[in-house]
Amino acid sequence: MEQTNEETQKEYTNGEVTVVWQPHKCIHSTICFKGLPRVFNPKARPWVNTEGATTEKIVEQIRQCPSGALSFYYNDAEKQNESPQEVLETKVEVLPNGPLLVYGTLTISDKDGKVIKRNKTTAFCRCGFSNNKPFCDGSHIAANFEG
Repeated sequence: MEQTNEETQKEYTNGEVTVVWQPHKCIHSTICFKGLPRVFNPKARPWVNTEGATTEKIVEQIRQCPSGALSFYYNDAEKQNESPQEVLETKVEVLPNGPLLVYGTLTISDKDGKVIKRNKTTAFCRCGFSNNKPFCDGSHIAANFEG
């Protein structure tokens, strides 16, 4: 597995949208490559192929990333301003042996009182081993968490 630090960030673009990947945030949920394998292929190098689908499909898939490891921005500043934050219906899903996924618009207050806004899929730790609580950081894999 590739060693990463907090500053590691990679960008991939198709000219219209840029995909941003922060590997240190990835919890290896596999949602990205199961949902859009022509774009996200962990066996390929580079593993993100922005020519593998339309911009709309890529953005839709990135919005499902539970950890925030994948994000995007439109290369055209006007287009960036055209995409208002939508309010999403809240849905909760328990991943077997993994995190609690919460889909929707959330306001989260952490233990220090810091308020975090999320408007997509958010993965919350269920195993207790995450170093990024309340969020999942993938530690459940090494801990062999069952639940």
